[in-house]
Amino acid sequence: MVIEPKVKGFICITAHPDGCDENVRRAVEYSLAHKGESKDGPKNVLVIGSSTGYGLASRITAAFSFGAATVGVAYERPSSGKRTASAGWYNNAAFEKYAAKHSLPFASLNGDAFSDEMKVQTMEAIRKTMPGQKLDLIVYSVAAPKRTDPHTGETYSSVLKPIGKPYCEKSVDFHTGKISSVSLDPATEEEISATIKVMGGEDWLMWINALKENDLIAENAVTLAYSYIGPELTHAVYKDGTIGKAKDDLEEKAREIDKALSSIGGKAYISVNKALVTQSSAAIPVVPLYISILYRLMKENGTHENCIMQMNRLFHRIYDSSDVKSVPVDDCGRIRMDDLEMAEDIQSRLKDVWSVISSDNIDELTDIKGYRDDFYALFGFGLDNVDYTRDITDF
Repeated sequence: MVIEPKVKGFICITAHPDGCDENVRRAVEYSLAHKGESKDGPKNVLVIGSSTGYGLASRITAAFSFGAATVGVAYERPSSGKRTASAGWYNNAAFEKYAAKHSLPFASLNGDAFSDEMKVQTMEAIRKTMPGQKLDLIVYSVAAPKRTDPHTGETYSSVLKPIGKPYCEKSVDFHTGKISSVSLDPATEEEISATIKVMGGEDWLMWINALKENDLIAENAVTLAYSYIGPELTHAVYKDGTIGKAKDDLEEKAREIDKALSSIGGKAYISVNKALVTQSSAAIPVVPLYISILYRLMKENGTHENCIMQMNRLFHRIYDSSDVKSVPVDDCGRIRMDDLEMAEDIQSRLKDVWSVISSDNIDELTDIKGYRDDFYALFGFGLDNVDYTRDITDF
């Protein structure tokens, strides 16, 4: 059949296998053209949450820029009947195709990263894929709406809400370009706690403890998790909201992991990344409008980066340093990959645009089209070099 995008709110329920393959191919080509020269680059890498966004870009960068063997863990949906697979499923298939083409060792596991069973399966895959070797880089990049605690069996759901008081601000329907006011009620204490359980650092710590207990972490290894801070404009719904509390927990767990790895010279980092169009960010009120303005300004400034460009720069920042403990960080020990986004001139101009933005001038003052294009591209649609009229029988 001919596969077309079918959108419900901020999610596309179809994905195009050829388009997802093209996305991965482009990222692979970029990584091959920006190979790392450091002899101390990662060689044995685990990416937990490896099928989309920054996790996928991390895996591609490790493999194709640094020649690393990789194990990827993700939870994606295969095709069923006339229903396409999820974009992440096709992304994983494309990664495997290109890794095999370049003779790079890999293993991909599909299942619940929060479960003990998946952790055990991953340990086995590491031993088979990297025989006699240990991990020198562990990337934790899981974004999920729910989590079942493997110890208690209780399931928690995350929410995107402000804390303390209601929040009202501009937002945009990026499909139509219509700007309206969005109001959000504050989260309850139960919702805050549940969001921390899902999106905080507890599972990251569990992974590191399990890997360490199985003697699968090399000396001087690095582990990374990703976060976002953003400008004051988005703080109420992000940094100071439920998701921000979860990110605070992530940083707290990073400090615990850092202590756990100190005996083998390892290091845990939080990388604060740039705002980009992802399935997660599309769900956060205010953020799509903010990103649409940001994109226009950064593209005009020549400083815009997509996922693969950002991860390539991050890996170079880490592995071009004299050692893994001398990476440039802020006062809280975080790697600030949002430095270009948070540049004073960009944020000053963004505030000016925000004060006058409306449905009438959105095409003039923002890159709403670029946002929309990037959203559809997440699911493999709207890309050059892809024949969207092709009758696809095996998807």
